[in-house]
Amino acid sequence: MRLEYFEMIDSVRLLDRAAGRIEALARVPDASPVFEGHFPGYPLVPGVLLTETMAQASGYLVLAHLDFALMPFLMAVDKARFRSFVGPGAELIVAASLVHDGSGYAVTKASIRHGDKALADAELRFRTMPFPEALDGLMRARAREIGLTDAPGPVDAGPSEPRP
Repeated sequence: MRLEYFEMIDSVRLLDRAAGRIEALARVPDASPVFEGHFPGYPLVPGVLLTETMAQASGYLVLAHLDFALMPFLMAVDKARFRSFVGPGAELIVAASLVHDGSGYAVTKASIRHGDKALADAELRFRTMPFPEALDGLMRARAREIGLTDAPGPVDAGPSEPRP
């Protein structure tokens, strides 16, 4: 996880296109400028960044489901719940399931857990639109970097090594 760059997903652990499901790993860094202000002496990952983490996992699921034909843009967050604090060094499992795709929209249910402990969950709605030219190659490169392949069918990417 590189909080200040909004790169929240470190690796895709499981992608099941047929079931419309993804599971990803997000490792919270031990140190980040974000923690200097949230909160000094008691660092916590802001809820908005946990929401972004669920949105990114969901977005990668939608990208894979649509074979990278359209780009998902987050348009709504519903029923978000934050059940516990998340601090530096946490290893998070981020899961998302596709609830709906059609008519230019996609809906997912996503969650974050640490071990068996539920930390956050939400329903996320995306508008699916043609890729802005500048984003197509960047999104494909980032997807490959985290282990999301362009190949159809289930992919068990396994855990990857953390980036510096």
